[in-house]
Amino acid sequence: MSAVRSKICGITRIEDALAAAHAGADAIGLVFYAKSPRAVNVQQARAIIAALPPFVTTTGLFVNASRCELGEILDAVPLDLLQFHGDETPEECEGYHRPYLKALRVRAGDDLQAACRAYRNASGILLDTYVAGVPGGTGEAFDWSLVPAHLDKPIVLAGGLHAGNVAQAVAQVKPWAVDVSGGVESSKGIKDHRKIDAFLKAVRGSSM
Repeated sequence: MSAVRSKICGITRIEDALAAAHAGADAIGLVFYAKSPRAVNVQQARAIIAALPPFVTTTGLFVNASRCELGEILDAVPLDLLQFHGDETPEECEGYHRPYLKALRVRAGDDLQAACRAYRNASGILLDTYVAGVPGGTGEAFDWSLVPAHLDKPIVLAGGLHAGNVAQAVAQVKPWAVDVSGGVESSKGIKDHRKIDAFLKAVRGSSM
Protein backbone atom coordinates (compact mmCIF):
# COMPACT_ATOMS: atom_id res chain seq x y z
CA MET A 1 0.00 0.00 0.00
CA SER A 2 1.30 3.48 -0.86
CA ALA A 3 1.92 6.01 1.86
CA VAL A 4 -1.14 7.94 3.02
CA ARG A 5 -0.60 11.68 3.12
CA SER A 6 -1.70 13.83 6.03
CA LYS A 7 -2.88 17.37 6.73
CA ILE A 8 -3.17 19.05 10.11
CA CYS A 9 -5.93 21.63 9.70
CA GLY A 10 -7.05 24.58 11.77
CA ILE A 11 -3.53 25.79 12.57
CA THR A 12 -3.57 29.13 14.40
CA ARG A 13 -0.06 29.27 15.93
CA ILE A 14 3.47 29.09 14.57
CA GLU A 15 4.49 26.52 17.18
CA ASP A 16 1.67 24.21 16.14
CA ALA A 17 2.60 24.49 12.46
CA LEU A 18 6.20 23.63 13.28
CA ALA A 19 5.12 20.70 15.45
CA ALA A 20 3.05 19.35 12.56
CA ALA A 21 5.90 19.77 10.09
CA HIS A 22 8.51 18.20 12.37
CA ALA A 23 6.20 15.26 13.09
CA GLY A 24 5.93 14.60 9.36
CA ALA A 25 2.70 16.22 8.20
CA ASP A 26 2.53 16.74 4.45
CA ALA A 27 0.31 19.80 4.72
CA ILE A 28 -1.20 22.30 7.13
CA GLY A 29 -4.58 24.00 6.85
CA LEU A 30 -5.35 27.66 7.56
CA VAL A 31 -9.01 28.58 8.03
CA PHE A 32 -10.20 31.83 6.46
CA TYR A 33 -13.76 31.64 7.75
CA ALA A 34 -14.60 34.19 10.42
CA LYS A 35 -17.26 32.03 12.11
CA SER A 36 -14.77 29.26 12.84
CA PRO A 37 -13.02 29.15 16.24
CA ARG A 38 -9.91 28.23 14.24
CA ALA A 39 -10.01 31.25 11.93
CA VAL A 40 -6.81 33.17 11.17
CA ASN A 41 -6.29 36.59 9.66
CA VAL A 42 -3.85 37.52 6.91
CA GLN A 43 -1.13 38.56 9.33
CA GLN A 44 -1.31 35.32 11.30
CA ALA A 45 -1.31 33.25 8.12
CA ARG A 46 1.70 35.03 6.68
CA ALA A 47 3.68 34.56 9.90
CA ILE A 48 2.82 30.86 10.10
CA ILE A 49 3.77 30.20 6.48
CA ALA A 50 7.01 32.17 6.78
CA ALA A 51 8.07 29.95 9.69
CA LEU A 52 7.52 26.65 7.87
CA PRO A 53 10.34 24.51 6.50
CA PRO A 54 10.20 23.53 2.81
CA PHE A 55 7.93 20.88 1.27
CA VAL A 56 4.95 21.46 3.57
CA THR A 57 1.87 22.29 1.49
CA THR A 58 -0.04 25.31 2.77
CA THR A 59 -3.79 25.05 2.31
CA GLY A 60 -6.35 27.81 2.71
CA LEU A 61 -9.89 26.82 3.72
CA PHE A 62 -12.79 28.99 2.52
CA VAL A 63 -16.57 28.88 2.94
CA ASN A 64 -18.57 30.82 0.35
CA ALA A 65 -16.00 33.62 0.33
CA SER A 66 -16.64 36.48 -2.06
CA ARG A 67 -14.33 36.77 -5.03
CA CYS A 68 -13.07 40.09 -3.67
CA GLU A 69 -12.29 38.67 -0.23
CA LEU A 70 -10.59 35.57 -1.55
CA GLY A 71 -8.62 37.54 -4.12
CA GLU A 72 -7.30 39.90 -1.43
CA ILE A 73 -6.18 36.94 0.67
CA LEU A 74 -4.45 35.28 -2.28
CA ASP A 75 -2.64 38.53 -3.05
CA ALA A 76 -1.29 38.65 0.51
CA VAL A 77 -0.82 35.01 1.53
CA PRO A 78 1.29 32.48 -0.45
CA LEU A 79 -1.10 29.52 -0.36
CA ASP A 80 -0.29 26.37 -2.34
CA LEU A 81 -3.78 24.86 -2.36
CA LEU A 82 -7.35 26.10 -1.91
CA GLN A 83 -10.00 24.11 -0.05
CA PHE A 84 -13.65 25.02 -0.62
CA HIS A 85 -16.15 24.00 2.07
CA GLY A 86 -19.23 25.92 0.98
CA ASP A 87 -21.62 25.86 -1.95
CA GLU A 88 -19.00 26.87 -4.49
CA THR A 89 -19.68 25.72 -8.05
CA PRO A 90 -16.95 24.08 -10.14
CA GLU A 91 -16.62 27.32 -12.10
CA GLU A 92 -16.14 29.35 -8.91
CA CYS A 93 -13.53 26.92 -7.58
CA GLU A 94 -11.62 27.07 -10.86
CA GLY A 95 -11.77 30.85 -11.16
CA TYR A 96 -8.61 31.45 -9.14
CA HIS A 97 -6.34 29.29 -11.30
CA ARG A 98 -4.96 27.49 -8.27
CA PRO A 99 -5.02 23.79 -7.36
CA TYR A 100 -8.04 23.11 -5.18
CA LEU A 101 -9.93 20.56 -3.13
CA LYS A 102 -13.72 20.53 -2.97
CA ALA A 103 -15.16 19.39 0.35
CA LEU A 104 -18.33 17.31 0.35
CA ARG A 105 -20.34 16.58 3.48
CA VAL A 106 -21.39 12.97 3.18
CA ARG A 107 -24.95 11.73 3.70
CA ALA A 108 -26.64 8.46 2.81
CA GLY A 109 -27.92 8.62 -0.75
CA ASP A 110 -25.32 11.10 -2.01
CA ASP A 111 -23.90 10.35 -5.46
CA LEU A 112 -20.23 10.90 -4.77
CA GLN A 113 -19.24 9.69 -8.23
CA ALA A 114 -21.36 12.40 -9.80
CA ALA A 115 -19.81 15.01 -7.52
CA CYS A 116 -16.32 13.88 -8.51
CA ARG A 117 -17.27 14.22 -12.17
CA ALA A 118 -18.73 17.70 -11.57
CA TYR A 119 -15.50 18.89 -9.95
CA ARG A 120 -13.37 17.15 -12.55
CA ASN A 121 -10.57 19.73 -12.38
CA ALA A 122 -10.18 19.48 -8.61
CA SER A 123 -6.91 18.05 -7.32
CA GLY A 124 -9.01 15.89 -5.01
CA ILE A 125 -12.28 15.59 -3.13
CA LEU A 126 -12.39 15.98 0.65
CA LEU A 127 -15.08 13.93 2.37
CA ASP A 128 -16.36 15.32 5.66
CA THR A 129 -19.25 14.66 8.03
CA TYR A 130 -22.64 16.17 7.28
CA VAL A 131 -24.11 18.21 10.13
CA ALA A 132 -26.92 20.59 9.19
CA GLY A 133 -25.78 24.19 9.12
CA VAL A 134 -22.12 23.41 9.87
CA PRO A 135 -19.63 23.54 6.98
CA GLY A 136 -17.02 21.37 8.72
CA GLY A 137 -14.90 20.94 11.82
CA THR A 138 -17.63 19.04 13.67
CA GLY A 139 -15.33 16.46 15.24
CA GLU A 140 -17.79 13.74 14.24
CA ALA A 141 -17.04 10.79 11.97
CA PHE A 142 -19.43 9.66 9.25
CA ASP A 143 -20.27 6.17 8.03
CA TRP A 144 -17.20 5.28 5.96
CA SER A 145 -19.12 2.53 4.18
CA LEU A 146 -20.88 5.31 2.23
CA VAL A 147 -17.66 5.93 0.27
CA PRO A 148 -17.59 3.96 -3.02
CA ALA A 149 -14.58 1.74 -3.55
CA HIS A 150 -13.35 3.45 -6.72
CA LEU A 151 -13.99 7.16 -7.02
CA ASP A 152 -12.69 9.16 -9.96
CA LYS A 153 -10.67 11.55 -7.78
CA PRO A 154 -8.08 11.22 -5.02
CA ILE A 155 -9.94 11.25 -1.71
CA VAL A 156 -8.97 13.21 1.38
CA LEU A 157 -10.82 11.71 4.33
CA ALA A 158 -11.84 14.04 7.17
CA GLY A 159 -14.39 14.16 9.97
CA GLY A 160 -13.82 12.92 13.51
CA LEU A 161 -10.44 11.31 12.89
CA HIS A 162 -7.95 10.81 15.71
CA ALA A 163 -5.05 8.52 16.58
CA GLY A 164 -7.41 5.81 17.78
CA ASN A 165 -9.47 5.42 14.61
CA VAL A 166 -7.36 6.67 11.69
CA ALA A 167 -5.79 3.28 10.95
CA GLN A 168 -9.23 1.70 10.66
CA ALA A 169 -10.40 4.59 8.48
CA VAL A 170 -7.44 4.18 6.13
CA ALA A 171 -7.93 0.42 5.91
CA GLN A 172 -11.62 0.81 5.06
CA VAL A 173 -11.65 3.84 2.76
CA LYS A 174 -8.11 3.68 1.32
CA PRO A 175 -7.89 7.46 0.87
CA TRP A 176 -5.06 9.37 -0.74
CA ALA A 177 -4.78 11.48 2.41
CA VAL A 178 -6.35 12.12 5.81
CA ASP A 179 -7.20 15.47 7.36
CA VAL A 180 -7.47 16.14 11.09
CA SER A 181 -8.20 19.19 13.22
CA GLY A 182 -10.14 18.63 16.44
CA GLY A 183 -8.65 15.16 16.91
CA VAL A 184 -5.23 16.66 17.68
CA GLU A 185 -6.32 19.59 19.85
CA SER A 186 -6.27 20.48 23.53
CA SER A 187 -8.90 23.14 22.80
CA LYS A 188 -10.33 24.59 19.59
CA GLY A 189 -7.52 26.13 17.59
CA ILE A 190 -4.81 24.99 20.01
CA LYS A 191 -3.00 21.84 18.96
CA ASP A 192 -1.68 19.20 21.34
CA HIS A 193 1.75 18.26 20.01
CA ARG A 194 1.65 14.79 21.55
CA LYS A 195 -1.66 14.13 19.81
CA ILE A 196 -0.16 15.30 16.51
CA ASP A 197 2.74 12.87 16.97
CA ALA A 198 0.40 10.00 17.86
CA PHE A 199 -1.90 10.72 14.92
CA LEU A 200 0.89 10.85 12.36
CA LYS A 201 2.50 7.68 13.75
CA ALA A 202 -0.85 5.93 13.37
CA VAL A 203 -1.13 7.17 9.79
CA ARG A 204 2.35 5.92 8.96
CA GLY A 205 1.60 2.59 10.60
CA SER A 206 -1.55 2.21 8.54
CA SER A 207 0.50 2.51 5.33
CA MET A 208 2.88 -0.32 6.16
